[in-house]
Amino acid sequence: MMPAKSFARIRPHLEPVDLPLKTVIVPPGVETSHVHFIENGLGSIIASSGDNEHIEVGHIGWEGMSGAHLVLGSLQSPNRTFMQVAGAGLRMEASVFLEAMEEDVPIRRLLLRYVHTYEIQLAQSALANGRYSVRERLARWLLMSHDRIAGDDLPLTHDYLSLMLGVRRPGVTDEIHILEGTGLIKATRGHILMLNRAKMEEVAGGCYGLAEREYERLIDGTG
Repeated sequence: MMPAKSFARIRPHLEPVDLPLKTVIVPPGVETSHVHFIENGLGSIIASSGDNEHIEVGHIGWEGMSGAHLVLGSLQSPNRTFMQVAGAGLRMEASVFLEAMEEDVPIRRLLLRYVHTYEIQLAQSALANGRYSVRERLARWLLMSHDRIAGDDLPLTHDYLSLMLGVRRPGVTDEIHILEGTGLIKATRGHILMLNRAKMEEVAGGCYGLAEREYERLIDGTG
């Protein structure tokens, strides 16, 4: 957690903002003007290729911030981040953010730890994509979304889940029907209700949990 003295330093520079659905908070290939600390809602980080292929590579919710590339010294990113679930948050000018990180050691340490946990999330996504089934990967992404959205109602469309997993929509729909048939979720148009999180974790198996434990150790804990 951020020390009170460090938070007091940046608090005057935090501007409350609404973040409607589809709001782009990190445009690709241009200098990032602001960082966003999401208080509710869900941001989706999208990687794209020169062949116009797209896949989600990460989430941002209440636990994180947009613009992690700034922490590593890059003023822009080829990845796009937009609001997949509408919400609200606090934004801060990138120049002020970088100045605070440069001058305040506890802030810099916390942000570097956060970037580390984000890189672990990316690594686990690569592992899941290469070694786990679509059903296991779907369970993982639903759990990750559930971690970041208040309540059990996840406003996620089949199109978005297809983007998350990098598979065609019919394949996602089939797996959703299987999870629904076993009582883990209830799917309606544009929404998925989490009914049995413990069983969902069993379905996800080893592809969920490591990144979350690393975040708890370094950000929530004292590791």
